[in-house]
Amino acid sequence: MIKAEDIMEKNIISISPDTEIPKAVEILLSNHINGVPVINDKEELVGILCQSDLIFQQKKMPIPPIFTIFDSIISLSSSKKMENALKKIAATTVDQAMIKNPVFVAANTPVSEIASLMVEKHFHTIPVVDKKKLVGIIGKEDILKTLIPEE
Repeated sequence: MIKAEDIMEKNIISISPDTEIPKAVEILLSNHINGVPVINDKEELVGILCQSDLIFQQKKMPIPPIFTIFDSIISLSSSKKMENALKKIAATTVDQAMIKNPVFVAANTPVSEIASLMVEKHFHTIPVVDKKKLVGIIGKEDILKTLIPEE
C-alpha cells in the first residue's frame, strides 16, 4: 500500500504568515504550484494559502440581502460572514488570506485516503505533518504519478 511518505515532496516551498500578498503570488506562480503551506518560526503548520484564496481578492464585495419592516433594516446574512469576506478581500499579508487550521495528513496515510480528500473536499494541496511539524506536501500530480506503472 502506497502511503503519503512514499509520494510526498520533501523539499517544501513554504511561507510565513507575515509574507506580503504580492510575494506570495510570486512564489505560487514562479513555482507553478496551486498552494503553499504557511509555517511559523517553529516550522509548525499554521495555515495554507491557495491560489483560490488570492483570486478571492478580485471578487466584488457582495451586497448583503436585507429587508425592511417598520422602518428597521434586517440583514438576511451573517455579519460574521460579511466581516470575513471583507478581511479576505482587503488582505495584505498571508495571515489575513490563508486558511487557518488546514486539513493535513500523517506520513502513514494511505494514498486512497488522500485522493478521497482531494476529490471530496476539492483540495489540490495537502500538507503532511508529524508532531505539528511540516514534513512534506502532496499535490495532485503526486497522486497522478502513482498511476504510472514502475518498470
